[in-house]
Amino acid sequence: MTNTYEKQKPKHENRFQYKKQNMWTGILFGLGVVAFIDEVIFHQLLHWHHFYDKSTAAVGLVSDGLFHAFSFFATIGSAFLLADLHRKHGFWLKRWLGGIFLGAGTFQLYDGIIQHKFMKLHQIRYNVEILPYDIVWNIFAALLIIIGMVLLLQTNQKGR
Repeated sequence: MTNTYEKQKPKHENRFQYKKQNMWTGILFGLGVVAFIDEVIFHQLLHWHHFYDKSTAAVGLVSDGLFHAFSFFATIGSAFLLADLHRKHGFWLKRWLGGIFLGAGTFQLYDGIIQHKFMKLHQIRYNVEILPYDIVWNIFAALLIIIGMVLLLQTNQKGR
């Protein structure tokens, strides 16, 4: 009889209990993935900048390596948290996706405003008119945040 009950239990019956963990796991995954994409596309493939461009190329490469390590550990850490959610029958796809969009957008907006403009660690690109790049970068970040917030608000109530 226990086996029959186990088979009939909903797969994600505890998702409301773990809604914060779904969101934070998604945020961490979003941070890691968007940092990875930034590192691979803009740092390695296009060679537009390094994480830290205020020194030598060697220092820039070391800073890229540290940045890449951050993205790797954030992504792997979120995978462990995601596995824990599945083990507890608490995974909630829509809420997790909301966290991913929020984390990715927040990271990108932080990068575009704090690191590019206030700290001046690097720019998106050099030797070009930077304003169009900044506008696209930050508008895309804001769109990711809005999508994430909408998904999280849609899953915020227990009745849904």
